[in-house]
Amino acid sequence: MLQLTAADALAQTFATQSPRLNPRRIGWPSLAVSVLVYAAFVALVVQAFLRQGVLVWSVGVAYILYDTALLIFTAVQIWPLRHGAKVPAIEGAAPTLAVIVAARNEAAVLDVTINRLAAQEGAPDLILIADDGSDDATAVTLARYGLVEPAVGEIGAPARDLPSLRWLRLTHGGKARALNAAILHVSEDIVITVDADTLLEPGAIAAMRAAFAAEPELVAATGVIRPMCGPSLSGRLFEWFQTYEYVRNFLSRYAWERLNGLLLVSGAFAAFRTRAVIEVGGFDPDCLVEDYELIHRLHRHAHDTGRDWQVRVVGGALASTDAPATLPAFLRQRRRWFGGFLQTQHWNRDMVANRHFGKLGTAMLPVKAADTMQPVFGLAAFAILIAVLVSGKFQIVLPILIIMLVKIVIDLTFHLASLKLYSRWTGQVKGLSFGPALAAAVLEPFSFQLFRHWGAILGWKAFLTGRETWARQSRTAIAEVKREGEA
Repeated sequence: MLQLTAADALAQTFATQSPRLNPRRIGWPSLAVSVLVYAAFVALVVQAFLRQGVLVWSVGVAYILYDTALLIFTAVQIWPLRHGAKVPAIEGAAPTLAVIVAARNEAAVLDVTINRLAAQEGAPDLILIADDGSDDATAVTLARYGLVEPAVGEIGAPARDLPSLRWLRLTHGGKARALNAAILHVSEDIVITVDADTLLEPGAIAAMRAAFAAEPELVAATGVIRPMCGPSLSGRLFEWFQTYEYVRNFLSRYAWERLNGLLLVSGAFAAFRTRAVIEVGGFDPDCLVEDYELIHRLHRHAHDTGRDWQVRVVGGALASTDAPATLPAFLRQRRRWFGGFLQTQHWNRDMVANRHFGKLGTAMLPVKAADTMQPVFGLAAFAILIAVLVSGKFQIVLPILIIMLVKIVIDLTFHLASLKLYSRWTGQVKGLSFGPALAAAVLEPFSFQLFRHWGAILGWKAFLTGRETWARQSRTAIAEVKREGEA
């Protein structure tokens, strides 16, 4: 009998574990949730043609009520953060830790990312550059560290000037395949994935080590990420809105963590227990958001095998990532994110409302089923409001505007209170001033929120057509950081 290679064994495990390749029977509760979500949208939109008064805008009222309910849930769950985050101390030997940087044509910024990793307190035992078929000056950048270019498919010797740094040279196959190839060379206890456009803040690696050392059941964790968008006018505007969006998102992740229902980590800076990733077959190369899909498989495997595996947000592990600075770049990113979300939700729809998966199945995944239509609700509400205005039915507009004003006040109250909790949790205060936060809360529903919803609609198109690939983004912000460092 031929002996399987490590790569073949990983692929075989994935083929067994993947719900995409091995779909399970979908129970009636899951079907009922899906039918309810789509039927509710149709029924509420129909009200625009059948009703008089504010009920013409029923879809908008439903959208606001749903969003407010999620806000209240998050507010209740994050209240313990008023005491700040508890930082666990490492007792005994610290877990070994590797960082994989999957990169394609990132020569312009790769050195900044490597230097930040090497300068960390308790720096990684291994920094592995998974070179996904780069055809730019990546080889020149890595040669500066004393790395010798290996043959395709092989890992090179440690860098002369930084022994923890290694170079794995691959043919181009995408991020997930690069990560899968790289993880087979990792013997460390913990593996962290860091995008080449993501810069870790001091203490980030130490915080991740401590979190995994303190909790043997922890199998995946996300750091807390701040967007940076560069010095241009559009960059400053997008950074302004995205900063507050990221604050809300990471607080929401903390809220769901408390119910053992966290599904979303950030692949730009995520940590995993290496053996757990291997046990479920690695990353899915056919998913647009491979990190998100992997968390579903880890949860699924834990419930199937009776493990008490946990997924968490580590508030002390901070990083900054190069985020979209223009509207086209932002829409491309959100198209891929939402398209990947829809893929993963579809493949795991048997988990929705399934008590076998605990609160993940009965609470989180039904919410995610509703989230598939949330941007459609939002844009439909906006379109109906415009139609009402154009038709001259101003007697309807006033109560609608009152409802929207009440919602803005609720959002603003939560927003300002959550900034204090977020700062106590993470220690981050940069870009979280009261005035800009107030302006963002007021303006967002009429600007940035619509852009997010439009990106999600493009994600629906990508999901339904299957036409979506990785798109190269310009690294405006990290290039600026590099210039400042060289000045």
